[in-house]
Amino acid sequence: MNFEFFIARRIIAAKDYKSSISAPIIKIAITAIALGIITMLITIATSAGLQKKIHEKVSAFNGNIIITNFDTNESNDSQIPISSKQDFYPAFKNIDGIRHIQVTASKGGVIRTATDFEGVIVKGVGNDYDWTAFSDFLREGRLPNYSEALNEEILLSTYLANRLNLKVGDKVITFFLNEDSNKAPRSRGFVISGLYNSGFQQFDEQYLIADIRHIQRLNKWKPDEIGAFEVFIDDFDEVDTINNAIYNETGSTLDTQSVRDKYFSIYEWLDLFDFNVALIIWIMIIVGTFNMITALLVLILERSQMIGVLKALGSSDWGVRKIFLYNAMYLIVVGLFWGNLIGLGLLLLQKYFKLFPLNPDTYYVTEAPVYLDVGHILLLNLGTFVLCLLMLLLPSYIISKISPVRAIRFE
Repeated sequence: MNFEFFIARRIIAAKDYKSSISAPIIKIAITAIALGIITMLITIATSAGLQKKIHEKVSAFNGNIIITNFDTNESNDSQIPISSKQDFYPAFKNIDGIRHIQVTASKGGVIRTATDFEGVIVKGVGNDYDWTAFSDFLREGRLPNYSEALNEEILLSTYLANRLNLKVGDKVITFFLNEDSNKAPRSRGFVISGLYNSGFQQFDEQYLIADIRHIQRLNKWKPDEIGAFEVFIDDFDEVDTINNAIYNETGSTLDTQSVRDKYFSIYEWLDLFDFNVALIIWIMIIVGTFNMITALLVLILERSQMIGVLKALGSSDWGVRKIFLYNAMYLIVVGLFWGNLIGLGLLLLQKYFKLFPLNPDTYYVTEAPVYLDVGHILLLNLGTFVLCLLMLLLPSYIISKISPVRAIRFE
């Protein structure tokens, strides 16, 4: 056994084949493993990053689960008010996994300046609003404070500000349709306290954040009447389960809807990424494995005389096979090392320097997002190593078919 390990170490050290005909094949095999792991790392990190980023942006404007009056339709001007005095507000006591709940109300309006006008959705929020996402989106100014007296400050997107030639500190006149069509539209004067940019143009071109009390006054609602509850949960993978639990917990006049259902087309598109990622991973593993199989077969055929000598000295077939499998393990590790070094290096450059921009109209983000998870990286490397090694067991079986006498006589 010690003799076999000695031979294995000599092969692994590459002193016997660097100048042989197998050298180019071995380099190609290592390169294939490295390129495969680079491709898989980039695919997984960018796909997970894109899914996470888009989900965060959709949830920032809607929450994970929306509770509304059962008769409310999709129109922002047709919200039927519900009382904020609910058993589940400000916290669900009987449902686990809920992180936060907040009240909102929305109303359609038109911003008008001296030269332009834009249709917007004025989203009213209160003192319980979670500003975490908008703290990251904020580009100029500051976030408004709605915890005290009625506040005229609003948060406007940079998209709308650029289109209307507005800046922080400017006064904005917004017009709202009157319930009585015979009466003139009502107006409200707001002051821009900050400009945000979520990179999700579908929302940036619509939403203006204001004090919910303005919406209540415009709709002639009572102080405790709101348009919807937005619920945030800890684990979005449990959104359907928690959505059903909330539906059963709330009254018969209330309806619940997850953002996955509300924006079905977006999440259906995101789900396609999982299939594409799995397909790319399998293709890369198969390509790398076939290159390793080729390299292993070349090594076996090139060292048929050595195999014959080892067998003649009493080595078992499995003992000789292990020598070449150890060598294959070494080559796989070398490929994984360089693949991880280059792949993670490229991903870190993208993460911190934003080298590759994306069209927000198509991808909902301004640059390719990167999400690095240590668990994903370790699992990918371990899975690649194990699968490649298992698939090499079959071609190594050819060693048992080599006759010592014929191999030693072979030149």
